[in-house]
Amino acid sequence: MSPAEEERSLPLPERWPRASKFALSACAAAVAELVTFPLDLTKTRLQMQGEAAVLRGGSAAGAGPAGPYRGMLRTAAGIAQEEGVQKLWQGATPAVYRHIVYTGVRMVTYEQLRDSVLGRTESESFPLWKAVVGGMSAGAIGQFFASPTDLVKVQMQMEGKRKLEGKPLRFRGVHHAFLKILSEGGVRGLWAGWVPNVQRAALVNMGDLTTYDSVKHFLLLNTTLVDNSVTHSVSSACSGLVAAVLGTPADVVKTRIMNQPRDKQGKGLLYKSSMDCLIQTVQGEGFMSLYKGFIPTWMRMAPWSLVFWLTYEQIRRMCGVSSF
Repeated sequence: MSPAEEERSLPLPERWPRASKFALSACAAAVAELVTFPLDLTKTRLQMQGEAAVLRGGSAAGAGPAGPYRGMLRTAAGIAQEEGVQKLWQGATPAVYRHIVYTGVRMVTYEQLRDSVLGRTESESFPLWKAVVGGMSAGAIGQFFASPTDLVKVQMQMEGKRKLEGKPLRFRGVHHAFLKILSEGGVRGLWAGWVPNVQRAALVNMGDLTTYDSVKHFLLLNTTLVDNSVTHSVSSACSGLVAAVLGTPADVVKTRIMNQPRDKQGKGLLYKSSMDCLIQTVQGEGFMSLYKGFIPTWMRMAPWSLVFWLTYEQIRRMCGVSSF
């Protein structure tokens, strides 16, 4: 058998390992995103509530003070009652698009960095600083490529609020949103808010990828647990909590920058930069305002992490790919 024939006879994951891992992680992320999306919508609405810059400068796009929500469950119930149950999935399509790009890129990048650049071996403990470097780098790279889809998701999540406030809707759908943002702000407009977005992703992945990989590796080396669903569940529970604690402040800043009104040149009217948004938020609303939406963020990250990692590990096993 010639080398070419031998290569063609190999299973798909062995012929194209990176492409296969990208596809598998994207599928697992899409499942997790659809299951937990209403919590993401709730988190976004809570983060936009009581925005000091809006109260000083007038109403922004979808961020007005009318009808304040109190808590995650009341927010979700309020959205369902006032806008309809289906609105709990408003913006789900760009969110799935985002995770196909974001999760696919970050997972492949992290494994490549971990195994080829940082040199992890299965039989030895992996230094925490190496896991941190790998997780933050993978998250930043993945989020940069996915930032346009995240921008569309955030803006579409606020459309129901605009309708209740008597304002005209900005978008007819996902593709119209992309085209409108592109026509108003150019290509740069699609990356509005990318700096806090990448900062948040780096922090979240330091919590998510780093914690999951480190906890799982620690349990396998130092306890009687084996590489099964129990180990995956414990590791994902830890990763969801750490990711929420580290990522919520940057997520609040990212959401506000992405949702602020812009002039014809695509320049934000409320905040000059992510640091300006951070300072205005803390000065106007207090430090704890950076943790607005923390409970739904955590309550979303925990089940998201659980669904994603269990699905991802099982899909890998079914397709003959080694465990993460």
